Amino acid sequence: MRTVRIGAGQGFYGDSLLPVLDVARYGDVKYIAFDALAELTLAILEKGRRRDPSGGYTRDVVPMMRNLLPIAKEKGIRLITNAGGINPRGAARAVAQVARELGIRLKIACVTGDDIYDRLDELEARGVTFADKETGQALKDVRDRVLFASVYLGAGVVADALATGADVVITGRTTDTAQFLGPLIHEFGWARDDWDRLAQGIVLGHLMECSGQVTGGNYQVGWEEIPDLHRIGFPIAEVSEDGTFVLTKAPGTGGRVDLKGVKEQFLYEVHDPTSYVTPDVICDLTTTRLEQVGENRVRVSGTKGRPAPPTLKALLGYSDGWMGEGYISFSWPKAYSKAKRAAEIIRRRLEMHGVRPEEIHEEYIGINSLWGPLAPEPVDEERINEVRLRIAIRTRNKQDCEILAREFPPLLLSGPPTASAVAGTPQPRELMGLWSTLIPRELVEPHVQITVEEV
Repeated sequence: MRTVRIGAGQGFYGDSLLPVLDVARYGDVKYIAFDALAELTLAILEKGRRRDPSGGYTRDVVPMMRNLLPIAKEKGIRLITNAGGINPRGAARAVAQVARELGIRLKIACVTGDDIYDRLDELEARGVTFADKETGQALKDVRDRVLFASVYLGAGVVADALATGADVVITGRTTDTAQFLGPLIHEFGWARDDWDRLAQGIVLGHLMECSGQVTGGNYQVGWEEIPDLHRIGFPIAEVSEDGTFVLTKAPGTGGRVDLKGVKEQFLYEVHDPTSYVTPDVICDLTTTRLEQVGENRVRVSGTKGRPAPPTLKALLGYSDGWMGEGYISFSWPKAYSKAKRAAEIIRRRLEMHGVRPEEIHEEYIGINSLWGPLAPEPVDEERINEVRLRIAIRTRNKQDCEILAREFPPLLLSGPPTASAVAGTPQPRELMGLWSTLIPRELVEPHVQITVEEV
């Protein structure tokens, strides 16, 4: 039975560039798939595009490709990434420029059509309500503040792009699993309604999409025993034509592939294991079988699938106010009491300025910054060496945030003693709300386009 090896190259925008080089050099892979986009990432990219219209894609695609393209070209590895974000054409141009600078001949396929921002009025006229998936709220409540709108495309567009002979495929918003399933559809010629094989491919993508999280990173129990995390090996899948695959990593790399870690990733972000919904297939994860079949080798088989849903998920981002924040640290003795007194001073001064935030959040780093109200009060304050106070507000105008930040430095001279590390006056940050909805797939898929450029 034919097999193909696929490697993971990235789990999020900002992931380390080093592990993917080991995948390319030592992993004996034919494809490397990159998942650069979280839901929050689109909001980050939109802010970047507003500052620079040529932006809107993940900027780390440039150093990534500069390091990776020479190896990929030498070994014949094909690269698939959704680093295009909300400007896949911009990402394709950037990668093409890198190839020219390196003197590498390359065919780049760019997938567009997921961006429906300019089609919102048309789609509403055709009966799409864009009701929020969680609350049922009508889009009209935020319509005038919408800044971007992207649909999650499935693996079919990736397979179609690979069919052009592209060395590099760049997409906009796809599902996290699309970059991994797409090469399997292309490589093995799987039918788009071969639900069980497609379901296996989705599980493969789900296990690999978070890069090192399945090979020993973020390992919950026994993390101290995971070796050489400084050189963690990103996951590699040996995939058979029937969809069965073995999850492993490149020889000589750190981390670990075992049942415990694979199960943790398998359950990640799963709400209903009997109906794991993607644009390509609905998976029944209760049928999946995981087996340790050797050192750093876990076999995955048996996943059943059902027909794909009639709708696709869309994510809209809208302007939702401003966030301001400030920081200051206090030292022993009574560091916690000093920080609480400083917080009281800040609150009183906001009142004096007439600032009435929609939300105000206080946290004491070293005490409750992770656990919030669930964290117990310290039993013995004298054992606390230092505490860092952070106060953040949410407001409708930028000026209130600037006022908050300006009130932190005066605490150095006019607040409790031992204050330090104010860290200047952080700039206000525009907040973006996220709106998740569903749209009939037949209104999106005919608008998908694949353009190919040869460098």
